Amino acid sequence: MATVHSPLDNITYEDLYRRWELGNWRATEIDFTCDAEQWQSEFSDFERKAAIWNYSLFYWGEDAVADGLSPYIDAAPTEEQRYFLTTQQVDEARHAVFFNRFMHEVAGIGDGHVASGLAEIQPQLTWGYNKIFDRLVTMSDELRRDRSIPKLAAAITLYHMIIEASMAQPGQHFITSYLSDRDVLPGFREGMENVAADEQRHIGFGVKFLSDLRQMDPDVPYAVAELLREVIPWTAGVLVPPDWDMRYVECFGFTYADLGEEGAHSLETKMRSAGMPIDELPGPAVFPAGGTPRERAERGYRMVRAGYIGEKNGPPSKDSDDMRVLFESVAGSLMSRRAHEPGTIQWSFPDADPWHIVVANGDTQAAPGRADGARVTLEARFEDFVDVVARRQDPRRLMVRRRLRPSGDLRWLWRSRGMFPNA
Repeated sequence: MATVHSPLDNITYEDLYRRWELGNWRATEIDFTCDAEQWQSEFSDFERKAAIWNYSLFYWGEDAVADGLSPYIDAAPTEEQRYFLTTQQVDEARHAVFFNRFMHEVAGIGDGHVASGLAEIQPQLTWGYNKIFDRLVTMSDELRRDRSIPKLAAAITLYHMIIEASMAQPGQHFITSYLSDRDVLPGFREGMENVAADEQRHIGFGVKFLSDLRQMDPDVPYAVAELLREVIPWTAGVLVPPDWDMRYVECFGFTYADLGEEGAHSLETKMRSAGMPIDELPGPAVFPAGGTPRERAERGYRMVRAGYIGEKNGPPSKDSDDMRVLFESVAGSLMSRRAHEPGTIQWSFPDADPWHIVVANGDTQAAPGRADGARVTLEARFEDFVDVVARRQDPRRLMVRRRLRPSGDLRWLWRSRGMFPNA
């Protein structure tokens, strides 16, 4: 059988290290004199407010990833991988210094010390952003205790695929694009272009490293899939602006969907290059509903806005179109092949319209209303059901408290429990 070659075969850790040496730059020598003048003359009051909100996410993130990288270095199997990861830690610290300088010298944030700047911007961080970076902290702690290949692969997926490829890279493109189009903030633009070049090298390392880890342990795809299913719902809440005022993004010429689409496309591309296409990962679907990256971004936005995923801010939407998106996602998350046999699950709500899902391997469908001959009926308040979907509530606790009441063929439900995610 002919050997199948990958483009990653042409990338070596030694070459990635060499690129780091060639690409070195100095965050302390960037001139922000013109930036400080243009910050006042070329940006409106709201644009400055919106830019600080957006730049704060980068500033906090660069400091967080610099602090969290050490366990990755310790867990890497080879010296060459460790050497590159040490260069990445240096890069992240340099990025934090760059952002700290700009935020203080141009935007007037903090007293010049990193701790002061971070403390001032912390209120700008969003729920989704905090969830992901809190997970980075716990992941680093887990990696200190468990240096296994699957755990390392999950950690690389979080750091390089989610944080760098699907969050940072689209954000960098967003910022450099509008600064170039308006020809403003030359010092900040220079620094952002340098940051983007560094991150591209980091992502290239992450893709190759993840591919190599996959070859080392057959459990890697399972660990990666589990991490993605945990974190992907949070990503939809990363760029939720204050009071849902979309001008925080749109005043610079982009939309929430634009950024979400680019992030989803970047993640899919990188995972495919690593030899683990997202739609081929084991277990429940990472993306419960299909569609293009933009369609998924728009669906994620709608789910967050409706209160179905993300931070809980009041009762969830009962709009019929919103509920359709919700139940289509629930249907897409079911592993119907694990059902004991085909059947229909009816949801009955005292405070919302009923919905049902016909479970059939290869053709599971959600539909509004009551089904004839439902195999199982689940009764609950709609808000409790949404909290289960959003992982805010444990369904077992709700059943103990009689807030979730199943009826009908419970034996079929028990035998088919494997079709539910995280069952």
